Amino acid sequence: MPAPVHPHPIHLTLANGLRVALRHAPRLKRCAAVLRVAAGSHDVPLAWPGLAHFLEHLLFLGTERFPAGEGLMAYVQRHGGQVNASTRERTTDFFFELPVSTFADGLARLADMLAHPRLTLDDQRREREVLEAEFVAWSQDAQAQLQVALMKGLAADHPLRGFHAGNRDSLPVESDAFQHALRDFHGHFYQSGQMTLSLAGPQSLADLQALAQQFSDELTPGPLHPQAAPPALMHGPAHSYQHIANQHLHQIITCNAPRQALEFLCTWLNASAPGGLLAQLKARQLATAVHASVLYHFAGQAVLDIDFALDTRNESATQIEALLYDWLSFFARSDWTALREEFALLNARQQQVQGALALARNDSEGLSEQGVTALKAMLDALHLPAFEHNWQLPPNNPLLRPPAKEERAGLIRGQTSAHRGLRSFAQDRSRGRRELTALIFSQALADDTDEGALYLHWRFDAGVPTGLEPALQSLREHARQAGVELSCETIANDWLVKMHGLHEPMPAVLEELARCLNRCDEPLSPPEPVPLIAIRELLKALPACCAGVQPEPLEAQASWSGARWQGLGSGLPTASQAAIKIAAAHLPGQPANIPYTPQPIDGQHLWHEVNTDSSEAALLLFCPTPSLSLVDEATWRLLGHVLQAPFYQRLRVELQIGYAVFSGIRQINGQTGLLFGVQSPSTSLDGIVEQLHTFLGQLPSLIERSPVLGNQALAQQFTAQALPVSQAADLLWHAHRAGHSSGYLDQLHHLIQSRTREDLQRAAQQLNNAAGGWRCVANGPHVNDDWQAAQ
Repeated sequence: MPAPVHPHPIHLTLANGLRVALRHAPRLKRCAAVLRVAAGSHDVPLAWPGLAHFLEHLLFLGTERFPAGEGLMAYVQRHGGQVNASTRERTTDFFFELPVSTFADGLARLADMLAHPRLTLDDQRREREVLEAEFVAWSQDAQAQLQVALMKGLAADHPLRGFHAGNRDSLPVESDAFQHALRDFHGHFYQSGQMTLSLAGPQSLADLQALAQQFSDELTPGPLHPQAAPPALMHGPAHSYQHIANQHLHQIITCNAPRQALEFLCTWLNASAPGGLLAQLKARQLATAVHASVLYHFAGQAVLDIDFALDTRNESATQIEALLYDWLSFFARSDWTALREEFALLNARQQQVQGALALARNDSEGLSEQGVTALKAMLDALHLPAFEHNWQLPPNNPLLRPPAKEERAGLIRGQTSAHRGLRSFAQDRSRGRRELTALIFSQALADDTDEGALYLHWRFDAGVPTGLEPALQSLREHARQAGVELSCETIANDWLVKMHGLHEPMPAVLEELARCLNRCDEPLSPPEPVPLIAIRELLKALPACCAGVQPEPLEAQASWSGARWQGLGSGLPTASQAAIKIAAAHLPGQPANIPYTPQPIDGQHLWHEVNTDSSEAALLLFCPTPSLSLVDEATWRLLGHVLQAPFYQRLRVELQIGYAVFSGIRQINGQTGLLFGVQSPSTSLDGIVEQLHTFLGQLPSLIERSPVLGNQALAQQFTAQALPVSQAADLLWHAHRAGHSSGYLDQLHHLIQSRTREDLQRAAQQLNNAAGGWRCVANGPHVNDDWQAAQ
């Protein structure tokens, strides 16, 4: 497998003090920027908790040069990118990803909002209400409160024990003292010497450096201001403590090892191989999972959390702690040479497959000699006795080592790369083995890169067997380490497995998948569901609601013998296709072409009630296109493109009815539609539905007022040259399910370009008339008689 180009970033410090990291990766389709400010929640004056997070929000509200409708968030969304920000204890990050052609304009908007925020009092009052809503959600979120609870064993005077979320009471925007503090914080920290910019993209290093310099020139110049060192994490000789809640034992260890050394330790703590900690805990029925992670790292201080999912049959915190420290003793006395080589391979492989944004955020490095020394010193400080058990270090991940190289087959005689994408899915199917006609290899994507995708879809006579995801946990981790993201999705009686990433390990991953599934003769206990905020619970339930099939009771679940499966591969070279066909022959169930069975709800208003633990109103509205035609899909995609920013501006910014407000096109079970989502701490479901009706009723005038429809910007997002392989493959899978040809991307690109304002007006009328139906998924009963409760 070819080594990644420039595996390590080029580090520079520009004349104004801005630190820059540049990553050149020709395989990327997009560019990304991550701007880190060395200031976070713990750098705020004690009188104003939440000020840093509040400022982060305010910066997105527009500037004189780029008002909100032209600011970074609206610009990135308009061009199909992704954008966000995050305020942590000692850092604040702003990050976005865009196509190459629009990246410079994105950087210009980021620089301007950092240097010239508007900070008007009206903006602050409105945004304070957003933080109040986030605070209410944070105070009710189990995971957020767990993080608070995990810190209770630390020293009382450490800022990790303090309140930093920010709410209506802690952000008195009418106070002159608060306004001075806000502007002082911005002036002190938001200048060039306090910032680090990381860029990743396919451009040359020279071009990336020129972009960094242009960005730097727009910043407010200033020196680096060292951040105040925090007090000790714990007072006295203790370095650790335990926290037990909700069938989890958390072993918290405080230390001063470098982050990369701790990541190295966590990698092997989390390993599920025989002879390791998890294997021993499972054998003794003490725990079912282990997850070690770094909760905090700053100025030589670190907090390590080792999370044990307890086995209800035997919950002995004392035994678990003893085994943990015995394993740590063994690990401290082991030879790490092979593990260091494996760790370096893992980091290199991740850099080879990461998208632009993940690559720009990646600061992982191999474990240095200084890191080894620091990690050994940290383990020595725990005063570990000699180990007693016969532990083993985990073996090498075989998926990281490429198989024997085979001759790469070329194109069919007379065929050139220009012919790709001209075949139908049915023609692609004919190239498969006769006995595996349900396994198709699409030619819509070029096979001359390292990446590809494989989709495997099973349909059962009754419910999907339980516990499949836990059974694949080890395989998923090994596949991820090898550069293949393996994910699963259950929808009623259907089960979908997706593989995205490097195509070379995929046949071996598929072989292991077949072995795992063939061992799943008996139903396994499903894992405990992870608590989610209400809107995420609804998103999780949406596909099953759209399928129109209720999950079967456990006793009615079918076996693998009656299951049927089909598959679609994209971007895979001939050699990988041949190896995948061989491996697929061992998959359980019968290969068969599974018919697409859409659930039309034309003209209906269906309401699905989903129970959530939240007291806040949360609602999803999914509006399918009137038909499965590509013309309808192209028109509705453009309609979603036009209304996305105004919908957010109206409901989130102007009306302040919720902090989770979004809209866009979604494809669910092969069906394309417009999805609207709102979660609100103050507005009822009835109020949300009313605002949705009002907004959709104003669409005709919105379309008429729009100076530019954005056909070209949207169409460019659907070319194989601009789409990352994973996104292109996902679109092709839904196209295959809906019966479209493998020329789907080219056709969609052309149709979006040719849509007119009249086409959009017709689509808006169809949307308001529920021509394709309206499907509402909410955490409460239907609000009036216009809605029919779904069965």
